[in-house]
Amino acid sequence: MTKLTPFHVAVPVHDLDKAAHFYGEILGCKKGRSSNQWIDWDLFGHQFVTHLNEDMLITNHHTNAVDGHAVPVPHYGVVLQMQDWEILAKRVENAGIPFVIEPYIRFKGEAGEQATMFFLDPSGNALEFKAFKDIEKQLFAL
Repeated sequence: MTKLTPFHVAVPVHDLDKAAHFYGEILGCKKGRSSNQWIDWDLFGHQFVTHLNEDMLITNHHTNAVDGHAVPVPHYGVVLQMQDWEILAKRVENAGIPFVIEPYIRFKGEAGEQATMFFLDPSGNALEFKAFKDIEKQLFAL
């Protein structure tokens, strides 16, 4: 596997204060550089930026069926270690954030078996966090 480097992704949010609470307090991301228009976040070692767009519309997501669930598209997230995934699932649940797809094991007993969960940020951006028992063998398994 190629040595991984941090990704960079920027997403629109309709309210920076709500984004700051969600990403900083609920998800536990460390805040980086910021202005009154954007905030950099350390999202599990990756550079994630929330950019203010007060005119954005929160719309319904397109979904695709995956393992019997309606997966929202687009979505973004991080592949975590299993212990970190379990901790995050509890943080989200304890904060009362509704799951779009509750934490479960997808493709159980098959190649690519993974823990996954989906939820929305306050601006309606869909997030997926997943974990594998053996990431080296399962991440890109066919």
